[in-house]
Amino acid sequence: MKVTGAWLALGLGSNLGQRLENLRSAVRALQALPGLDLEGIAPVYETEPVDCPPGSPMFLNTAVEGHYAGDVFQLLRSTQGIEDQLGRTRHTRARNEARPVDIDLLIIEGVTLDSTALTLPHPRMEERLFVLQPLADLRPDLILSDNRPITQLIQRLSSASTNVRKLERTL
Repeated sequence: MKVTGAWLALGLGSNLGQRLENLRSAVRALQALPGLDLEGIAPVYETEPVDCPPGSPMFLNTAVEGHYAGDVFQLLRSTQGIEDQLGRTRHTRARNEARPVDIDLLIIEGVTLDSTALTLPHPRMEERLFVLQPLADLRPDLILSDNRPITQLIQRLSSASTNVRKLERTL
């Protein structure tokens, strides 16, 4: 599926190794991808692991936004290639194991997909404050599914969610 100049948002996380440097390396690699023009990088948040094995280390999370022209599945392969280059291992026994970097395609404007390889918009992003908060820093007026403003979802999650703390350091 090809798109031309579509707005997109990606979520990035790291909870293994030099977390901040891992995120910086991922952003540099994303900036070098053909067809991807990054225009914004959200602040970095330290967050508790969600749906991870017990004892998992804390995450650093952020989001980036920009425009993309190209094949959506090629973008997925490229982001997975960046994860692999930065030391992520796949197909291990435990779900959501610690990893140097995780890059999730969150939204690509005008694209709705539900395939075995990719679901867009990201199916769990509205349940995760560690995704929504950095995304709201980039797009505070973003409207998500069911015409719900991102700020409304953040308010709902803030009262019941894990700790999400904004860091002073940036990428």
